[in-house]
Amino acid sequence: MIHKIISGGQTGADQAALDVAIEFGVPHGGWVPRGRMTEAGRLPGKYVMQETTSISYTERTEVNVVDSDGTVILSYGKLTGGSAFTLDMAAKHRKPCFHIDLESLDVSKAAEAVINWVGAREIKVLNVAGPRASEDPRIYEATRNLLTLVLRGLFFGKAE
Repeated sequence: MIHKIISGGQTGADQAALDVAIEFGVPHGGWVPRGRMTEAGRLPGKYVMQETTSISYTERTEVNVVDSDGTVILSYGKLTGGSAFTLDMAAKHRKPCFHIDLESLDVSKAAEAVINWVGAREIKVLNVAGPRASEDPRIYEATRNLLTLVLRGLFFGKAE
């Protein structure tokens, strides 16, 4: 069962994950670069995050992977940029990682797959990653929809 959702706080998938956690009353957090900067400016204060010592996105990505029990990476198609780096960090630290390609799996089937993955690996702290909004304008809403179904499924036994 998920006890906390973390992310890197960037626009897109990261903020969608944090918003769903807040909506469901699930503790949230994660590491952000020093200064709390995102591509849209400073990360709003409603997100309870820790700042790394540097402005490096790679540092915060690695720390979030390490501080979680497992990482879900959402994308439309092949992983690129920071999302691909997240997968590399999960492999480096031997942490469970699950890539969901939303081009090949609809949201309800993807949610079911995530629920099964979380249960099988006993994930309590879930790191959520994916592209920033400027790289994929669809990813915020897709991440929000998928995680809403996942939390409904985990907490209420139905992912509909």
